[in-house]
Amino acid sequence: MTYFGFLRDNARWLSASYLLAMFSGFGQTFFISLSAGDLRAEFGLSHGDLGLLYMLATLGSALALPYVGKSLDHFPVQKIAMVVIAGFALFCLVLANAFAVWMVALSFFGLRLCGQGMMTHTAITAAGRWFSAQRGRAVSIAMLGFPTAEALFPLCFVILSAAIGWRGAWTLSALILVLAAMPVLFVLLAKDRIPSAAEVASASIGGKQWTRGEVLRDPRFWLVSMGVNAPAFVGTAVLFHQVYLVELRGWSLEVFASAFLFMASGVVGASLIVGPLIDRFSARRLLPYALLPLCVGCLVLANVHAQVAAFVFLGLVGVGNGFNGTLIGAFWPEVYGTRYMGAIRAVAFSIMVFASAAGPGLVGWLIDIGVSFDVQVLGMSLYCLVFTAVLALMSRAYARH
Repeated sequence: MTYFGFLRDNARWLSASYLLAMFSGFGQTFFISLSAGDLRAEFGLSHGDLGLLYMLATLGSALALPYVGKSLDHFPVQKIAMVVIAGFALFCLVLANAFAVWMVALSFFGLRLCGQGMMTHTAITAAGRWFSAQRGRAVSIAMLGFPTAEALFPLCFVILSAAIGWRGAWTLSALILVLAAMPVLFVLLAKDRIPSAAEVASASIGGKQWTRGEVLRDPRFWLVSMGVNAPAFVGTAVLFHQVYLVELRGWSLEVFASAFLFMASGVVGASLIVGPLIDRFSARRLLPYALLPLCVGCLVLANVHAQVAAFVFLGLVGVGNGFNGTLIGAFWPEVYGTRYMGAIRAVAFSIMVFASAAGPGLVGWLIDIGVSFDVQVLGMSLYCLVFTAVLALMSRAYARH
């Protein structure tokens, strides 16, 4: 089947996974962090205070995700999506009307669980389950929802905040979820796609359908997770403190927000290229290359202080996110099967959320005690380099079993 034939024949499900990923943007760090300056000013919080609050709320969502996420193995995607979107909108309204720090914490928890957690989990898990022989292409198309949000949401939020205030912008976000996302996805998800027996057979590797317990006892799962979740740690840490970074370097926040277009372009380009490569060579063989773009991006951000570094860094982060996100979306069902993928991926997403939770809190604390931001970013680059070697070893380890 040609690429365009694949798009035409499966437009319904591909559109649904794409939109789930796109609307998750309201719960992603790049969007929430745009309110960081207003929240610190209004509630008297330091960088470390807000980072710790965000970290704890995100950790809470990570603890909840394995229990909530396995619902995808038991209920139709449509029902789960409707419940998640309704809760998502509610937590947007909680933040819009927050009058105390505990309400900010509650909204952070809900936005991370519904947005970064369940919306993302549902989009990628559904795409991986709906398609077998062309899983790489399907996941790559779902991944395009993230750069769409990254390209449009930050700049729109900055403009809306200037016009109606940050609270008004969050209220409008809730209305978009209820009035736009919910009805469209309700229609698109009315019918599930079931892969044919031929598709499943052609994509099968070993045939074993791993349970979540078996996966958790596999040391390879944990080593791969420590590597592929580096982008979640680094991206969340840097983007959550983007206001601090902009002030530190003397950059323009509006110009920095426009650099998200480069990040979005990087995700799009990498996703569209990597998806067909996965279908041709397998996700396992591409695993060792997942962290290289992020490694180079961190080196640039640490050593170049002109504002052009923001465009280079975010562009490479985008390439890394597109590569890594598409790859790992296909990798887990490729090596562990699809039968229990809702429960397995819920744990994998939970680990990713833990990584993203650790970033803002740790970096905020290091900022407060005077550790150079450049030194921190160099450390992130070194971590990526070390785990590039680890992922190469894991690629061979999966080939032997």
